Amino acid sequence: MNQDALSRSDNLALDRDSVVQLNGSLSQQVSIKTDKISRRQRQIVATVEIPRSLEQVWKVLTDYERLADFVPNLTLSRRLERPDGGIRLEQIGAQCFLNVKFCARVILDMTETFPRELGFAMVEGDFKQFMGKWSLQPAVLDDQPVTILSYQLLVQPPLAMPVQLIERHICHNLTQNLLAICDRTTEQFAYQ
Repeated sequence: MNQDALSRSDNLALDRDSVVQLNGSLSQQVSIKTDKISRRQRQIVATVEIPRSLEQVWKVLTDYERLADFVPNLTLSRRLERPDGGIRLEQIGAQCFLNVKFCARVILDMTETFPRELGFAMVEGDFKQFMGKWSLQPAVLDDQPVTILSYQLLVQPPLAMPVQLIERHICHNLTQNLLAICDRTTEQFAYQ
């Protein structure tokens, strides 16, 4: 696993204790950056601003059993028993393209660093490599809490999967997924 590649394009190279002061309005758009690490390995970073606190966004992200209820194309998300007592998830994503249903399954070991980082590494699954992290950065807009949520993924598909096609679909899904997390957090904590 290439940990250096994960930290290479970290867009939030800010002090861990800093709070970003946002000017203007929330973009409510997902920004995505893709880096080619090697011929078949990609690093993808997606970011969105969510008008809620770190703790509220964290609560939605770590509600592992309910993720498939609102994250598009995620058909299963469930906790599994992990020998060392940590957090292990099985997740299955499904999507149709070119009239073919494509499913991908991963078993991920999670590392929680409340409330700033949620790391994951594939221990079994349909990719050669699938690891990354969720990062949460506090921000303020008009004296209201905002969370800058970033998803950073290092992925390498197996030889049978065309890397450009997988990259394109992951980027498309990330846009939908981050907006769904934003919507879920906003709805769940609308009156708090």
